[in-house]
Amino acid sequence: MRMYEHTNSRMYDWLGIVLAGLSAIAVLVALGMVFLYAPREATMGDVQRIFYFHVACAWVGFFAFFVTFVAGIGYLARGERRWDILALSSVEIGLTFITMAVVTGSLWAKPAWGAYWTWEPRLTISAVQLLIYVAYGMLRSAIESPEQKARFATVYGIVAFVTVPLSWFAIRWWRTIHPDIMTGGEGMAMTPRMVQTLLASIAAFTLLYATLLRQRVHLERAADALARLQLRAEDEKALKVSENL
Repeated sequence: MRMYEHTNSRMYDWLGIVLAGLSAIAVLVALGMVFLYAPREATMGDVQRIFYFHVACAWVGFFAFFVTFVAGIGYLARGERRWDILALSSVEIGLTFITMAVVTGSLWAKPAWGAYWTWEPRLTISAVQLLIYVAYGMLRSAIESPEQKARFATVYGIVAFVTVPLSWFAIRWWRTIHPDIMTGGEGMAMTPRMVQTLLASIAAFTLLYATLLRQRVHLERAADALARLQLRAEDEKALKVSENL
């Protein structure tokens, strides 16, 4: 049994290494396409190249929150810890990518709009979304009971997902200066090379998300295993003390 677990662990280590390697290659290819393959945008110039990182980060953030939404439903249906681990891990990674999306968007907005931030619908929803998912982590840290923590966080994560479709449809429902990448955006015509570069960036960042998610899930499982070992050691210590009495 121990030999099987050891072999299985080594197999997972190799899978992690391969996945990390593929992620690194994909990101390097995307970077090369952004700076060497994609043409210089006629209206905004080289600053438009931030667009490929901004959109890819936003996509991964939305997808990560969707995974949390699905994992929450799985936890409510099955009550298994693995679904809670998946939801927590995906939220943390999604927050990282959404933060990068907000930062890159601000850097792009300064030369494009003349300001780092404007309270137009899409940006306002993005700011609220960021705070909502930060509060997800605060909620978990404020509850001691593992069962209550998982249950409350699950419901919160499901409800919080409403910010994703709101953000997506904001530029279609309300007047906004935020470009719509589905039509190329105002003042930015998407050439075939631009589309290919964007798709490569999205694919690379999605693969990076999968790599990080796998590692974060394993880390949380290791933390659970350590907690069980500590609890067992405390029980054994208490048993020995009672026997000595």
